[in-house]
Amino acid sequence: MKVLKKELRFGEGEISLMAESLDDLWHLKYILEPKDTVYAFTKRRIEGATDKLRPEKADKKTVRLGIQVEKIEFHKFSNRLRVHGTIIDGIDAGAYHTLNIEEGTDISIIKRWKNDQLERIKEAEIAARRPKVIIATIEEGEACIGVVRQFGVEESSSLRQSLGKGEGNRRNEFFGELASQLKWAAEKVDAVILAGPGFTKEDFLDFIRTREPELSKKVVLEDTSSIGVSGFQEVLRRGAVDRIMQESRIGREAKLIEELMKEISIAGKAAYGMADVRNAQSLGAIETLLITDELLRTERESDSIDDFLKNVERSQGRIVVFSTEFEPGNKLESLGGIAALLRFRISS
Repeated sequence: MKVLKKELRFGEGEISLMAESLDDLWHLKYILEPKDTVYAFTKRRIEGATDKLRPEKADKKTVRLGIQVEKIEFHKFSNRLRVHGTIIDGIDAGAYHTLNIEEGTDISIIKRWKNDQLERIKEAEIAARRPKVIIATIEEGEACIGVVRQFGVEESSSLRQSLGKGEGNRRNEFFGELASQLKWAAEKVDAVILAGPGFTKEDFLDFIRTREPELSKKVVLEDTSSIGVSGFQEVLRRGAVDRIMQESRIGREAKLIEELMKEISIAGKAAYGMADVRNAQSLGAIETLLITDELLRTERESDSIDDFLKNVERSQGRIVVFSTEFEPGNKLESLGGIAALLRFRISS
């Protein structure tokens, strides 16, 4: 994400930015809220004087519109964020319009900004400068490739092939197909984490060193006990992504949720569920607040969460917003969408 202009006074004002990736569109889903004003160039049909003998529809023209946001939809698989609302500046004021925000789109947002939204923009700017990473997990006859994004690991392809004993040719065919998929997926990334149980990953690395030497230079090996989504999760917990990316959002979330579950299992310094977390805050006990992006969004719609978040910050608590697109956020969601690691244990 690239910030083009920032004019704020007492937390209110305009930020203009460019969405540079699918990750940025995901961030915008949680930055934008109903009643915000958003400006962007868009196409709209302009009605005017027409030739009565040719009653075709008017052509769509590119115009810059300002709309008051009513609804936001993130379409991950079409790389698009749709922002629905009423036109308040530009042609056809008062009419309904949808802005399609895609990679490369410049938008201006005018609103009263919350601290977590400003922090999210700052995080997206920093993340854009970090290395790009994919994870490939492999065992005999099965492999899965995932792209490490800020909201989770997005599976991009998978491969399965039945291998019999001594079928070296079929194994080479499997390796060849995987190498082809991996080469395509790795074109725009800086590193490939190759993970899995046993020695298959080492054999595959030897294979691509011969067939695709440039690709092999990007590969880092990591041991995991499983492949697929579980394997991705293991890679994150082991810190392999962080070692390449310095500090990654989902790597941090995986470690925090693991620490939380450990504290819960021993009835230690943890609280979960809205009532228990609010109680912990009333005692000044919250060291790190964990909240899902979806709970934050829905609670914010009813204006019931922001004062609580400010109180956490005033008492020197750290706030981490979890993505519900991946396993750590799903685990947190099963605990009510909110939890806290505490400075001290609270007796129940």
